[in-house]
Amino acid sequence: MSERIWTRNPGAKQREDNQRNGRQETESESETTKGDSLQCPECGGHVVTDDEHGETVCNDCGLVVTADSVDRGPEWRAFDAREKDEKSRVGAPTTNTMHDKGLSTNIDWRDRDAYGNSLGARQRQKMQRLRKWNERFRTRDSKERNLKQALGEIDRMASALGLPENVRETASVIYRRALDDDLLPGRSIEGVATSCTYAAARMAGVPRSLDEIAEVSRVEKSEVARTYRYIARELSLEVKPADPEQYVPRFASELGLSDESKMRARKLLKNAKEKGVHSGKSPVGLAAAAVYAAALLTNEKTTQAAVSDVADISEVTIRNRYHELLEAEENLGLV
Repeated sequence: MSERIWTRNPGAKQREDNQRNGRQETESESETTKGDSLQCPECGGHVVTDDEHGETVCNDCGLVVTADSVDRGPEWRAFDAREKDEKSRVGAPTTNTMHDKGLSTNIDWRDRDAYGNSLGARQRQKMQRLRKWNERFRTRDSKERNLKQALGEIDRMASALGLPENVRETASVIYRRALDDDLLPGRSIEGVATSCTYAAARMAGVPRSLDEIAEVSRVEKSEVARTYRYIARELSLEVKPADPEQYVPRFASELGLSDESKMRARKLLKNAKEKGVHSGKSPVGLAAAAVYAAALLTNEKTTQAAVSDVADISEVTIRNRYHELLEAEENLGLV
């Protein structure tokens, strides 16, 4: 029986090599095309993407490189905030102002279904049991119960003081750090929450005085000050000394003063800093005196009593700081 010996066709081998080389060249060309996609093929200029019109355009010569690109936004349109919330199919963003960061399920307190119809008696009992167990599961341990109470206090005080959302987030983060570092034993939850709110407001550049903080808090002013110093030291918070100029816009707005008075008050405070008058003085008192002096210098009507009510500081302090600010300007030769 004759033995057959199969040999490979050299032509087939050559074709395979050519195909392999062709694939490599195609891949290198595609990589080169990707690398050069940021340059205009006409003038070599910079190419930008116009998402509104779905085009890629050269920023130099105006050539439309590509058109009808894929829109990766939502397929629906909304004309107001309410319509946007109704059509959006995503949940709320995570937030540090809630003890579970907003990731848990909330059961509405209204006994109605998705169509607004009232639930039956058996269904209402079922929903009441679900609410009870949902609340128990959300606060299963002492840390979560602590956080829930403290973050509720922070939100309440921030609302009473008119603080923005970023201050609430910062205060919540500071409280979480204090809780993780075991700084709460021996101190009240309300005291630490108030101190975190006070520190966050100062860090965000919208400070509130200790008297204002103590008015909306459930603890004494001395405890707030003591706890704040402890928290700032242990957590190494970078809190700069309060600048009197940061109080000026709020005081002037509540008194109904013009922008000219605000600028004049800031100028008074800058001159006081140059002369060193602000050293050792309360920033709230300096700001109140500057606002009162600026109102008089710009011929706008206001009284020491009105400024005292707004700044929550005595009229005696306003009068003393008022004379010091004017003396500082006279020494500089500006009056």
